[in-house]
Amino acid sequence: MSQLWLLLKNLVFTVIVPGFVVGWVPLHWFEKNPVWPAVWRWPQYDAGVLALFGAAGFFTSQWLFATRGQGTPLSLDPPKKFVRRGPYKWVRNPMYLAILALVGAEALFLQSGHIAVYLVCLACVFHLFVLAHEEKALRRTFGAMYEDYKRDVPRWLPRKPKPPLLTVPPFPDRRG
Repeated sequence: MSQLWLLLKNLVFTVIVPGFVVGWVPLHWFEKNPVWPAVWRWPQYDAGVLALFGAAGFFTSQWLFATRGQGTPLSLDPPKKFVRRGPYKWVRNPMYLAILALVGAEALFLQSGHIAVYLVCLACVFHLFVLAHEEKALRRTFGAMYEDYKRDVPRWLPRKPKPPLLTVPPFPDRRG
């Protein structure tokens, strides 16, 4: 039952939060009359690829939060275990990047400067939220493990993971 409840909470989060941020806000506040292109050209195809990467990144990250972290992306029900797998090895905030990719794909697909402005504002809000709340909460919850993670993994620009440092015992004393 607990796995089913966790799945349900993640599903509700996905419908409400990203659905609101990616779907409702840009299409009702920033581009009230979106025009679906009659003929697709390179921006629409590029937007489709970007949307696929964004959706894959979001669902992969959320799956790891649910299965490995035993929680949801929502700050009120965060993961109970530290997650450092999949996209979290490359960048500390893959879910936010995925949402930004989806909004960017929307702006590109509809050729909307208004949604592009929303994208920039959203990126600023995400950055401030991460600095002001999330990083402090993660530091309180996971302590030194999170500090090591912060040192190894960039916040926003993905980078190839560093190989894990293996601690070896000291050399035996051969003096005597």
